[in-house]
Amino acid sequence: MRNLKNFPFQRVLVLGLAKSGTAVTKLLFENGIDVTANDLKASEDNENVQDLRFLGIPVIVGEHPLELIENVDAVIKNPGIRYENILIEKAIEKDIPVLTEIELIAYFGIEQLVAITGSNGKTTTTTLIYEMYKKADVPASLAGNIGHVASEVAAQMENDQTMVAELSSFQLLGIDRFKPKVAVLLNIFEAHLDYHHTLEHYQNAKANIFKNQTSQDVLVYNYDDERVARIVTKASSRLVPFSRKQKLLNGAYCKDTAIYFKEEKIIDLDSIALVGEHNIENILAAIAVAKSEGISNQAICEVLTTFTGVTHRLQFVKRVNGIAFYNDSKATNILATQKALSAFQQPTILLAGGLDRGNEFDELGEVMKNVKALVLFGESAPKIEKVGKNIGIETIQSVDSMEQAVQESFRLSEEGDVVLLSPACASWDQYKTFEERGNMFMESVHKL
Repeated sequence: MRNLKNFPFQRVLVLGLAKSGTAVTKLLFENGIDVTANDLKASEDNENVQDLRFLGIPVIVGEHPLELIENVDAVIKNPGIRYENILIEKAIEKDIPVLTEIELIAYFGIEQLVAITGSNGKTTTTTLIYEMYKKADVPASLAGNIGHVASEVAAQMENDQTMVAELSSFQLLGIDRFKPKVAVLLNIFEAHLDYHHTLEHYQNAKANIFKNQTSQDVLVYNYDDERVARIVTKASSRLVPFSRKQKLLNGAYCKDTAIYFKEEKIIDLDSIALVGEHNIENILAAIAVAKSEGISNQAICEVLTTFTGVTHRLQFVKRVNGIAFYNDSKATNILATQKALSAFQQPTILLAGGLDRGNEFDELGEVMKNVKALVLFGESAPKIEKVGKNIGIETIQSVDSMEQAVQESFRLSEEGDVVLLSPACASWDQYKTFEERGNMFMESVHKL
């Protein structure tokens, strides 16, 4: 068990008792920090609340008393809590640092840290890199937005381990000293503007991944993405680019029918198991990291010839009567669903819909040329139906549950078709998480 070193705050308020908030509260308590936890939505009988109180940690639920800010040196907030929160605004007004839990990594002495961010492709790229390290027998741990609380993982790591962490803009906005040895910036699209308000603020949050890097560190970046290529000019780290479009003397790229790193051929494209044109960028990024860190070509190729995707991200589920079912429940925005649809040439039945965030879906119609039918659900179903009708899709069905969606899509499909769950929306109108939604899809497919 590692301990925090030179942690500068003695009195900390943890705001939000989700998975990361509970973990960081316990870590601070175990390291002798005077910590208080606060959650507006949690109830008195919440299991996390009970666990923390059993340890003797003060926990306030159901309200945000302003006096909580009066005697603290720092606030560590759940990444999803907005900066308009009354306690956050008060902390900023009083010049109290507002951090997220990944900042603790800087105080656990983790030297081998690979951190990945971007608007899309984070989970796939993070998993590819982690699998390449494992295949090369390099001890590694997964952490961050992929489902493992990063500070909790850091506290348990051995000295020879590498942390491979997926990070969101929400997490990166709350850092001060956090610094990865290798940073990866995949892409930047307009996303989460309801949280960041402007594209500039969103880009600046993403750029935090390299803000503390030095010339001894590495920044792997997407050479083809204009926004990424522009902001990495501010970096002090060694730049290693990747590109689908042109040859690079100092990075990873596609040429003819193969992938290269610098002048060295790594793998033929037709040997790669992971489907989807968009995944080539994720693969290039993973290769750039692996080669920069001395991972062997053999380990890289063994992963790329066997890895078929992460759960809920364009995941092949099953073939029934010649119909292929794919689970892309993690596609919680339009861009992700566009990329998923572009991965298939076959006639496709698209299952889509979910939380209505107020946006329209016109861009989705641009990639629906192979969609023969729509099966829709959730709050946004009428908006997607409108797009489908406008581009001439004749078969559009609305359903009330995922089981109905799968049954209806099976009825509408024939041998050689693809049934694709790629909702283009968050799940929170009907499900707690996109994982729950994807699991319901897979269970229903297996019942066919």
